[in-house]
Parts: sequence; structure tokens; C-alpha cells
Amino acid sequence: MAVAGLCRALGALVVSGLPRRARLPVLPSPPPPAPPACGALAAACRGLSGSAPRCTTDPMWKCRVKYTVRPVGMKKTGGRDHTGRIRVRGIGGGHKRRYRMIDFRRLRYEEGAPQQPFTEKVINVRYDPCRSADIALVAGGNRKRWIIATENMQPGDVIQNSSHIGRMAVSANEGDAYPLGALPVGTLICNLESHPGKGAQYIRAAGTCGVLLRKVNGTAIVQLPSKRHMQVLETCVATVGRVSNINHNKRVIGKAGRNRWLGKRPHTGLWHRKGGWAGRKIKPLPPMKSYVNLPRVSIQE
Repeated sequence: MAVAGLCRALGALVVSGLPRRARLPVLPSPPPPAPPACGALAAACRGLSGSAPRCTTDPMWKCRVKYTVRPVGMKKTGGRDHTGRIRVRGIGGGHKRRYRMIDFRRLRYEEGAPQQPFTEKVINVRYDPCRSADIALVAGGNRKRWIIATENMQPGDVIQNSSHIGRMAVSANEGDAYPLGALPVGTLICNLESHPGKGAQYIRAAGTCGVLLRKVNGTAIVQLPSKRHMQVLETCVATVGRVSNINHNKRVIGKAGRNRWLGKRPHTGLWHRKGGWAGRKIKPLPPMKSYVNLPRVSIQE
């Protein structure tokens, strides 16, 4: 105890004996620098932070106005939105892809050409990394374009495109595009429009097809692959036949690395108890989906 107190006393004497430091005059602080431009600020932030938001709001392959058959480069988002946060899990990595612009509107006439039936020739049928179905390169007139290929479409085939609805149903071949009003009842169709001239939005996945059930008062009832019925105008265009690559649902992945090639990240490997949602359910079919604005009949008292 005595030794500790003596050491503290000597330390206090040594500190008190040192000369005090002279205070330096306070210099005026320089003015703050002007804020950098938006581009310089973004570059500075990008250099400092590794999680800066990626410029994925306007990818080049979505902003093209002029149609081209050449593959267009794509940017991978990794499931992130414009702020850089993950919005969709399980996406990331994978082989590099290039986007091929598909013309889902089969009745697209050339500029200055009369609106009459025209034919196109299939040049090539190939795999598309951006969808499950195969695509076909067709040529007619002064243009080429990509379309969704049907089941038995081969290079050299000639396909027909028409908007005419006659009194008798046409005898269409696979790959031809006709309005629903021109096809016989019971025809297998794909690439169906919901509104005339809007382009195909239904029945585009590999191996799928719909059935033309009946035609009533200028409308057509179509059974979708999900067994749901849909009512559209008879002027909506559809392609005859099934979508190509019918064995897509029978492929065997084989190993986890193949999913990584496809850009699918693994989920948790923990075991999860399955509740009642996993059992078999017998549900009634949903009501018919209609894209026809029919006039309502008011009840008169």
C-alpha cells in the first residue's frame, strides 16, 4: 500500500514539473467544397460501397424500339430491384444469356403492304435460353422474325397467316395463324390473344395447348391448359397446334450444379414439416374468364 501511494505521488510531481504546451492560434476553417455532380457522386459512392444499387431499371434489351433478329445482350439482376435489395429469392448466377426478340403478334403486316393473307417460310428452329419452348426464325417478304415454334415445325415449312373469317371453317395446318372464328370447333391451339391485335399472351409454355370449345355470338370459348374456360372475341388470333418441346416437364436435372447453370440458387436444406396445405384438394373450377364486354340486361319490374 505504501509503495503504491509513493509511486502515485512521484507521478504527480513529474507531471506537474513539465512545461505547459503553448496554445496555437486558431486558424479559420476553409469553406466546404461544392457538392459534386450526380454522376461524380454516384461514381464516388460506387467506389466506396460494394452494395450500391445497380442500374437495372432500363436494361438495353427492354428499351429497344427497332426490331432485330440478332441476339441482344442481357444484364443479370440477381433478383434485385433498382434499389439493390433482393426482391425475388433463389435467383443468381447461371450461364450468360442473350435475348432474342419474339414477335407474339402473328398478324403483323409490313409497312405499306395490303392487309391480306401472307405466307412465311421457316428457316431455323432452335433452343431459346429465355423460355421453355423452342423458337423458329421465319422469313416472308422483306423481313425476318422470331416466333414460338409448334410441336412438329421443321425448317422449310411454309406457314399461313390470315385474318379472314369465312362462312365455312378452314382446314388449317399446324403452325398456321387464324382468328378463332375461322377455325373448326375442337381445334388444338396455342399462342392465344386476349384482345385482337394485342399479341399472344396465353398458352405459350412448352408442350401446352388449348381447345376451341364453341363459338357463340361473335365470341369463342377456349379451354386453357389449366382446364379453365376463357371467352374472347372471335377475331383474336391463335396458332394451330401445340407448343414445341413437349418433353420439357420430363427432363431430369441430375445434380445441383445444373440448377446453378440455369441461374437458380439453392434454398434451405433444413427439413420442414408439411402441414395441411400439402395434401390433395378437390376444388371446383374457377368461373369462366371473359375478355368480352357484353351489354348487361337490366331487370324491368
